[in-house]
Amino acid sequence: MRVVNSLVERCFAVIELLAKEASSMRLGEVAEKLDLQKSAAHRMLNLLCEIGWVEQEPVTGFYKLTLRLAILGQRFLSATHLTDVCQPVLEELSTESAELVRMAVVQGETLTWIAQVQGARNGLKYQPEMVASVRLSTTANGRAYLATLSQPEAIRIAINDGADGIAKQSMASLEEFIKELELTKKRGWAISDEAAEPGVVAIAAPITLSGGQTVGTVSVAGPSSRLTADRHEKVASSVLATAAKLGELWPLRRYNSLEQSA
Repeated sequence: MRVVNSLVERCFAVIELLAKEASSMRLGEVAEKLDLQKSAAHRMLNLLCEIGWVEQEPVTGFYKLTLRLAILGQRFLSATHLTDVCQPVLEELSTESAELVRMAVVQGETLTWIAQVQGARNGLKYQPEMVASVRLSTTANGRAYLATLSQPEAIRIAINDGADGIAKQSMASLEEFIKELELTKKRGWAISDEAAEPGVVAIAAPITLSGGQTVGTVSVAGPSSRLTADRHEKVASSVLATAAKLGELWPLRRYNSLEQSA
């Protein structure tokens, strides 16, 4: 049984790696990143190719995910009605703020983007690439999520997510990180003032259910030339109100309640 589990775990590790990189990778790179022998990595990739999760580029020989994972993800989201229910609320915030609104959901110990609405109609627009994972230590969404956790847990997750300054045990970076999380927890919202991307400001709040479970985050982001300091409080108030609405509407809440009562 342990051999089978190991095989399953390794296959999923390959899928997660290719999904995170979102580009084709050579065999040696896959083996190196997953600390596998090339022969073992080759077996995993061949197996995943056979069952349709991975494909090998004929010219370069590099490997990449097929669209099967994305299609299944869209089917799952559709079945939960998550985006259907939340979309009107996000659109309302995007109209009010006239900036980009994004929503992410908690997946394990990280966040994954699942929806966005562009509210800017004229002038400079912030339109980032819709990558899957949210960088936790530098983004407003990541900080909003981490602030809902205990301090040791937040630090551990941030380090695992790749917070270089904290991982190198820089006391200044660690103290600054802790101070930012404490402030975020106190006021209920997080801000990333050009910390994640130059020239971009984002304000985010956690989406929390009535039982206290944090299920996601919602944010407003735009050029620093528009999201100036005098707008931060007003935008934060709108983001907090939106997060509260999403917590009330969250369609997965009923499934969580059923699981807890079972």
